[in-house]
Amino acid sequence: MNNYLGSLLHIADPTLPIGGFSHSYGLETYIQKGKVNNAATAEIFIENMLSYNMKYNDASFVRMAYETSVDNDLEELIRLDHECTAIKSPRELRDASQKLGLRFMKIFRRHKSFDLAVAYAEAIHLEQASCHYSIAFGMYAALMKIPIAETVFAFFYNSCIGMITNTVKLVPLSQLDGQDMMFRFQPKITKLAEETINLDKALIGLCNIASDIRAMQHERLYSRLYMS
Repeated sequence: MNNYLGSLLHIADPTLPIGGFSHSYGLETYIQKGKVNNAATAEIFIENMLSYNMKYNDASFVRMAYETSVDNDLEELIRLDHECTAIKSPRELRDASQKLGLRFMKIFRRHKSFDLAVAYAEAIHLEQASCHYSIAFGMYAALMKIPIAETVFAFFYNSCIGMITNTVKLVPLSQLDGQDMMFRFQPKITKLAEETINLDKALIGLCNIASDIRAMQHERLYSRLYMS
């Protein structure tokens, strides 16, 4: 058995108590405006989020944080953290990313001691870094020696299952609708992970305007169940 399997399952566990369940990343706005209203439109929303948002943003920061951590380069890790902050225009998405990252770090720092993680935590304490979830995810995956291909796939899988869970609850859809989508998405996730690992870094940070607008509108929805 691969000795990294337990660590991989742990960091990608959708039930990890970091607060992911409270963030819809703009989905709640799409639903209240009637843009997502059934299984078909929910699947389009998720596919677009994975293909045109995650791939060029958070998943790519996982990849870069992983590569930077392999090189044990704290300065570059902090620079990536700043870049991640800069590209998250909607306040709620920026805050959510930081909250998830801090809670993720809190869990793994208790049992996994690595010099780079300690130094990154000190930079966060000194307000030199914000601690985005994607940065922490990529860093710990590298330090726990999880292969990069499996790391990026797991991040996409975790993001996908989180969005599916939210659509099932919010639209609402049946549990079987959600599982049917997960079966259909797995080949797509494999392809996206491969593309992300080989993505030209000049493309990282491409803006998903519609998603950003819906996330900003979420702050002023009449009623909300989610934090973002």
